[in-house]
Amino acid sequence: MKKILIVDDVDVLREMTGFMLEGQYETVCAASAKEAMEVYRNEKPDMVLSDFRMPGMTGYEMQIELQNEFHKKIPFMFMTSDRSEEVESRGFDNGAMDFIHKPFTPEVLQRRVANILRTVNEIQDLTKISTTDALTGLFNKGTSEEELKKICKKSVGSLMMIDLDSFKLVNDIHGHAMGDKILIAFADILRATMRSSDLIGRMGGDEFVAFCYGIQDEKSIAAKTQFINEKITEAAKKLMGEDMNIPLGASIGCVLVPQAGTDFKELYKKADKALYIVKQNGKHGYNIFNEDAPEETVETVVTLAQVEMILAERNKEPGAYILPFESFRNIYRFLKRTRAGYGKTICIVLLALKRKGDDKTMSLKSAGEKFMECLHNTLRRGDIVSQNGSNQFLILLTNTDGLHDVTRAVSRVMENWNNLPESQNFYFTHEWAVLDA
Repeated sequence: MKKILIVDDVDVLREMTGFMLEGQYETVCAASAKEAMEVYRNEKPDMVLSDFRMPGMTGYEMQIELQNEFHKKIPFMFMTSDRSEEVESRGFDNGAMDFIHKPFTPEVLQRRVANILRTVNEIQDLTKISTTDALTGLFNKGTSEEELKKICKKSVGSLMMIDLDSFKLVNDIHGHAMGDKILIAFADILRATMRSSDLIGRMGGDEFVAFCYGIQDEKSIAAKTQFINEKITEAAKKLMGEDMNIPLGASIGCVLVPQAGTDFKELYKKADKALYIVKQNGKHGYNIFNEDAPEETVETVVTLAQVEMILAERNKEPGAYILPFESFRNIYRFLKRTRAGYGKTICIVLLALKRKGDDKTMSLKSAGEKFMECLHNTLRRGDIVSQNGSNQFLILLTNTDGLHDVTRAVSRVMENWNNLPESQNFYFTHEWAVLDA
């Protein structure tokens, strides 16, 4: 049942209005605007039905105060004996949804109230679709940014960037359906952590944002961080089992408003810098932006088993290990350093893909992609492959007896490549060397 707050300084009129709505709506009453504001904070009614002119604070002034406090349009209908157009114009300019002139009949009042509530529901449905993230029910990125631009200009509090640490492992190990469940649980935890008046949004993926009104002390920020990290672990174990050891948690970069500024874009960059410090120093913690402070060290809370899980290869497949050239170079340098400790010979092989004749119906890029696929499928899991430029491919054969194993590997590649249609237009040459210390 919808709840309506009735505000009138005349006891009889207030009671009569309540009687007219009795049975169809739950009603709460207040005898002044000041009392009504306190009742609104406690009861959160669906709409306010208020006398326009009251001693102390008018209904118009009360409407402005409430909407500024709760940062939203509140459904208001004013009751008034004043027939002047100026009165109605002021109320409508501020967002009043209707006026009803005293005296009024129960039928007219009930119809007007029903129309307002129906309109509010329709607006809320449309607004929810356009402003909320479909999965979590939080504000989406666009709405979060628009609201935070306004909030940061005039409010005091903390802007927080919140990342869900190690979330990718959930998708890799348990699948995207489980990933969605974790994101929904994380959004619920954020709602439980923040107050109803705070803003919470999802910026995309595992990135969230929040603005906490009035929160400026480190103790409160630390407490929220600890609560979030404890609860996401509990929720993950309920969803994935008690043996779940993915190091899920939250890293929070925080910036104080207005001390660090009032422009949202600049504040967001500062919160991102604070978040970067947390990410670089163990995750699962918080950092408050300070222009002059050195980078802080955040205590690492993951175990060795969890670190190994982060480092481990996901979705293991047969075939050679494909790496970007920079990563390949790092491994090459490492193996050169440690070469003396290996019992087996390590060889490096360079393959060059070359075009046959002048036929250019097939691009070198397409042929190179097929050649890389051929190398991956032909070579062993312990071999490492990378591409250098458009037509050169590097292989590290990590466990060989030298010439015999190199010759055999190149022969297998040639055999498999010749079975592909791309070999009609492209062939390859090779050279190799033993990796010396």
